[in-house]
Amino acid sequence: MTTTSGVPLSESVGDGDWDAIHARHQRELLGYCYRMLGSPFEAEEAVQETWLRAWRGRADFAGRASLRVWLYRIATNVCLDLLRQRPRRERPVDVTGAGDASSPLGPRDDDRWLLPAPDRWLLPPEPDPAGAAVLRDSVRLAFVAALHRLPPTQRAALLARDILRLSAVETAELLDVTVPAANGLLRRARHRMADSRSEDGPGAAELTEDQRALLDRYVAAFGRHDIPALLALLHDDATLSMPPHALWLSGRAQIARWFRRDPNPCRDSRALPATANGAPAVALLHRDASGSAWQPFAVQLLTVRDDRIAALDAFLDPRLVALFGEG
Repeated sequence: MTTTSGVPLSESVGDGDWDAIHARHQRELLGYCYRMLGSPFEAEEAVQETWLRAWRGRADFAGRASLRVWLYRIATNVCLDLLRQRPRRERPVDVTGAGDASSPLGPRDDDRWLLPAPDRWLLPPEPDPAGAAVLRDSVRLAFVAALHRLPPTQRAALLARDILRLSAVETAELLDVTVPAANGLLRRARHRMADSRSEDGPGAAELTEDQRALLDRYVAAFGRHDIPALLALLHDDATLSMPPHALWLSGRAQIARWFRRDPNPCRDSRALPATANGAPAVALLHRDASGSAWQPFAVQLLTVRDDRIAALDAFLDPRLVALFGEG
């Protein structure tokens, strides 16, 4: 008899198995911890701690349960420990009022706002067609934001059942609760999530040819710092947010004023196409002080609605660019 990971239940986790186990579960663990924590950097730390605890406890595993469930129980405990130490992550557009383009960015708050993660973490190269749509929806930024309005144990129960596809018994084991308690957590989580509607627009894999051409025009205009061309690609009610700052702007007129500020960090920039959270994105680079090299600046997610861009979410953290293969 084998576990869901393919490891025999009667087989202990030996040192020689570790590389294969790591390769098989690393991506999924990163995606799970990201959904739980809302930050790719915290997810990396959580997964590293998960592997450390699993390595230390490997002699005690002895195949008494599913290896996959054992790993996710460790990962869940790591995430719950981290979540007790800080508030939930949110999006500025969900919890603060729109600002004015003449306002300063204000202080950074790196612990409060959701951050994006690259699709290579979140989506398998060849997802099961039957579950592909659910999996893509589960990484969208609006869905992750809704997840973070759930208590952490409800969040874990929902992810275990609906994303990891664990059974009720396995979910109870993961959370160290009874099966009825696990089912209750899942029921309450699904009820609260039923009112959440994604406003992220089509995902990167669902864009039409016209929408892909729209994004190409955006990348080209950004590189030229062609403000009129950029503005022509936006809906009148488009929004611009800039985590880790709380300030966000509503409406093309406000965004125009922001793009025309002087000095403007968007001048002399380069935009490289990417995907994040299942959505189209760009990695933004700036020239360094000497003007001879490109330096990472930000990752920007773009929400497309019909034939225009409805939202720009610019995450002003150079560390993110490296996750997307740049910098």
